[in-house]
Amino acid sequence: MADTSSKQYSPEATLLQSRTIPNLRTMLWQRQLEWSLVYAALLIFGVLVGAPFVYMISGSFKTNGELFAYPLNLLVQNPTLGNYQRLLGGQEIPYIQMFLNSILISTSQTLLSLAISAMVGWGFAKYQFRGKTLLFILLLATLALPFQITLVPLFQLIVQIGWLDNFLGVIIPGAISAFGAFFMRQSMLSVPDDLLDAARIDGASEWGIFWRIGLPLSRGALSVLGVLVFLNAWSDYLWPVIVLRSPEKFTYPVGLATLVGLYKVEYGMILGGAFLATLPVVLIFVAGRRHILDNLTIGAVKM
Repeated sequence: MADTSSKQYSPEATLLQSRTIPNLRTMLWQRQLEWSLVYAALLIFGVLVGAPFVYMISGSFKTNGELFAYPLNLLVQNPTLGNYQRLLGGQEIPYIQMFLNSILISTSQTLLSLAISAMVGWGFAKYQFRGKTLLFILLLATLALPFQITLVPLFQLIVQIGWLDNFLGVIIPGAISAFGAFFMRQSMLSVPDDLLDAARIDGASEWGIFWRIGLPLSRGALSVLGVLVFLNAWSDYLWPVIVLRSPEKFTYPVGLATLVGLYKVEYGMILGGAFLATLPVVLIFVAGRRHILDNLTIGAVKM
C-alpha cells in the first residue's frame, strides 16, 4: 500500500505556492518602504520644527558678533551669560516684573474663563429655556468674527470703564470666550440626566448639582480648556500692548518687543527672554501631558 502519511502536492498547489511567496515578499517590501517614507517625513518635520528652538537656546548664549557671524552656526563657540545677566538685572527692561505680570494675567484669565465657560456651558447643556436655540446660534456666530473687528469698540468700552493701563482691562475681555462655552457645553452633554434627577430627588440644589456632579465629571474638558486659555493669554501681544501703557505693567511679550529699537536691536536678550518664557509652557505640558492628551478630543462626539 502507498504511504498515506506523506503529503501529496498537486501541480496546481505548487504553482499557487510559487505565486504567493513572491506576493508576500512584495507586500512586506512595500510596507517597509511606506514606513521608511513616513519616518523620513517625520524626521524632516521634526528638524524643521526643532531647529528654531535650538537656535533660540544657543543664540541666547552668544554675543551679537557671533549671532551675525557667517556662516550660521547653531552651536555656541564662546558661550556667555551676559544676555541673561542684563535681562534679569533689569538694565534694559524690568523683565522679572514683566514675567510676573504675565503669570498673574494668564492665571487670573484662565481661572475666570473656566468658571464662566463652565457655567454657560452647563446652562446650554442641561436646561431648557425660551430662546435657547437662538442664543446658542448667536454664540456660535461670534466664533466667526475675528478679534480685529471687535478691537475698536472693545477699546472704547475699556476707556469708558476706566480700565486703561489696568490689568482688569486685559483679564476680563480675555476671560469671556464663546469657544470655551461651546467646548464645555459639548462636554457636559455627556453627563447623564438621570444622575441629575436622582440628585434633585435627594434634595440637592441646582448649584450643588453643578458643583458636585457637573464639574467633577467635566474635569477632563476643564483641564484641556485651561491649557488652551493659558497658552493664549501667555503669548498674547496685541491686546496687552494696546491696553497697558506703563512699563512696570507690561507683559513679557510687550517688554521683549521694546528691545527692538530704531538703531539697536538686542537679539541675544530677546532670544534669552523668549527661552525663559517657554519654560512654564513646557513644564505644564510635561506635568499634565497624559491627562491633556487623553482628554484633548473630549466633546468632539456627543455621547
